[in-house]
Amino acid sequence: MAEYLIKNGFVFDPVLGINGDKADIAVKDGKIVESTALSNPQVIDAAGKTVMAAGVDIHAHVAGPKVNVGRNFRPEDKLFNCEAGKGVRRMAGGFSVPTVFRTGYLYARMGYGTVMEAAMPPLYARHTHEEMRDTPILDQGAYPVFGNNWFVLEYLKNNEMENVEAYISWLLRTTRGYAIKIVNPGGTEAWGWGLNCNSIHDPVPYFDITPAQIMKGLMDANEALRLPHSIHIHTNNLGNPGNFETTLETFKLFEGAKPNNDFGRKQVMHHTHVQFHSYGGDSWANVESKADEIMNYVNSHDNMTMDLGCVTLDETTTMTADGPFEHHLTELNHLKWANTDVELETAAGVVPYVYSPNIKVCGIQWAIGLELALMAKDPMRVFITTDHPNAGPFFRYPRVMKWLMSQKAREAQMDSLKWAEKVRGATFLSGLDRELTLYEIAAMTRAGTAQALGLADMYGSLKPGLQGDVAVYDYNPETAEDPELIEKAFSNAAYLLKGGEVVVKDGEIVSNGNKKTLWVDAKVNDNPQVRRDITEKFLRYYTVTEANYEVNEKVFMKNPYRIEVDATQ
Repeated sequence: MAEYLIKNGFVFDPVLGINGDKADIAVKDGKIVESTALSNPQVIDAAGKTVMAAGVDIHAHVAGPKVNVGRNFRPEDKLFNCEAGKGVRRMAGGFSVPTVFRTGYLYARMGYGTVMEAAMPPLYARHTHEEMRDTPILDQGAYPVFGNNWFVLEYLKNNEMENVEAYISWLLRTTRGYAIKIVNPGGTEAWGWGLNCNSIHDPVPYFDITPAQIMKGLMDANEALRLPHSIHIHTNNLGNPGNFETTLETFKLFEGAKPNNDFGRKQVMHHTHVQFHSYGGDSWANVESKADEIMNYVNSHDNMTMDLGCVTLDETTTMTADGPFEHHLTELNHLKWANTDVELETAAGVVPYVYSPNIKVCGIQWAIGLELALMAKDPMRVFITTDHPNAGPFFRYPRVMKWLMSQKAREAQMDSLKWAEKVRGATFLSGLDRELTLYEIAAMTRAGTAQALGLADMYGSLKPGLQGDVAVYDYNPETAEDPELIEKAFSNAAYLLKGGEVVVKDGEIVSNGNKKTLWVDAKVNDNPQVRRDITEKFLRYYTVTEANYEVNEKVFMKNPYRIEVDATQ
C-alpha cells in the first residue's frame, strides 16, 4: 500500500492537543505512522490548508426501511440534482433522502469517513445492511432499536435483568448491530393502543412499566455488557412546546451512574438531536428556547454526551421510529405521510417538512440548535448533527460550522428571517458572541464522536497507530476572513484519505475505498430461558422464522468488522 506524507498543513487534533500548529502527517499501510517510518512517500502539499482526522458522524438516518420509504414516496426529492456516473462514481441523486451512492460521495467530499445509522428495526436489519453494503467509502454501523421491544418490556416488567442482557447480546449478534438505540421509550408501543407516553412516568399499556424504567434498565444492561457505546436516547415528548422539562427529567435518571467499559467511553448516556427537546412555552404561539437550562445541566454532568439536531432551513423529509410524533406532524402540516408497524419491535413514520425562514417557529428551532453548541463548555461531549434528514440534510454540516464559527454569518441569517425580531425575543442567539474555533469543530465532529462511540482507538485523531483517515481542507485559518470560505472548504475537501488510500482529490471522488461495517459481539453466559422465549415468540407472532432473521455476513455485509466484548465474568 502506498505511503503518504501530508506536509506542512495547519493541524487540528484535540486528542493530541495540536491547535493549528504546522505539522506533517504520515500514513503507511493504512495507518497513521511517525514520519520516520516512511521510505518513499507520495507527498501531499498541505501548506496553507487545514488538516484534521476524517469526520465521524454519530447520528444520521442514511440506510434502512424508513429511508427507503422516503425515497419511494418522494420522487420529487430527486429533481434537479441527479449526477450521471463518471469515472469511479455511480449515478447518484436525491436531496433530503439521497441514494446510497450520493450519501457516500457527499460525506466523503465533506471529509467524513465514518457514519453510524441511528435506528435499525431488527426485523429489517438485512435491508439496512444491504444499503450500508452498497454505500461507498464510509465505514458504518447501525443501532438496533430496543425501547419498544416486547422482549425488553416483558423482562424489565419482571425485573429479569440477566434476561435483558442475554436478549441484547443475542439481538446485537443476530442483526450485526452496534449499540442500544431507544426511541420514544414505551410511547411507540402505547401508540398501538391509540396512546402515547408524553412523560417519562406514563405507564406503557399492558406492560405497566414506564419510559423511565425502560431507559434506566437498558442503561444498567449496557454497562453490565460493557458495550463500546452508551445507550443512545431519543426521549419522550419530542418536538412539543414545554418539552425541556421531560428532557431534564431524562438526564437526571442517570445521575451518579458511571461507565463500565474497556473502550475509553466516558459517558453512560448519549442524548440525540437535543434541539428538538429544548422547547419552553405551552403552545406554538409562545414557544421559546430553553437551551440555557439544558446546557447548564449538560455542562455540569460529565457522564453524558449529546448531539445537536441543527435545523438548516431547508425542505426535507422527516423520519423516525417515533411513530406518534410523525402522526402529530402530519396533522400539523397536512402533507402526505407513511407509517409502518414493525411487529414486536418498533414503528416508524415519514413526513415531508419545510423549515421555512418565513415561519417564526422554524427560526426559533434554527436558533436553538446553534445556541446549544455555543453554550457548550466541553466540545468533546457536544456533537454537530442535523439528525439527517429530520432537521435538514447532512451535507449542510459545513453551513452549520459557518454559523457556529462566525457571528457575522449567523446575524446575516437572523436578519433574513421574516420574524427576526420575534425569533430574537424567544431565543438567546443574538446575545451570544462566541465563535467556535477549528479546534472545537474538530472535537465536535471527530475526536468527541469517536470517543463516545468507543472507537477512539480507530478514528478521530491523527495519533500514530490509528486508521489512516485524514481530511485536508483548502482553508487557511491565518488569512481566511470571509465566513463563506468555511462552508465552501468543508463542503469540498482537497483530499480525503480513507484507510490510507486517497478517495477524494480536489473535491472529486477518485476511489470507492474499501469500507468496513462495524458490529459488536457481546458474549454472555448461556441463557436457556431467553432462547426458549425467542423461539416461542417467533412461532406465535413473527411473520418470519428465526432462520429468516439472522444477518449473514457473507451475503449482506461489506468487510464486517467484529468488536468483541466478554461479559461472562
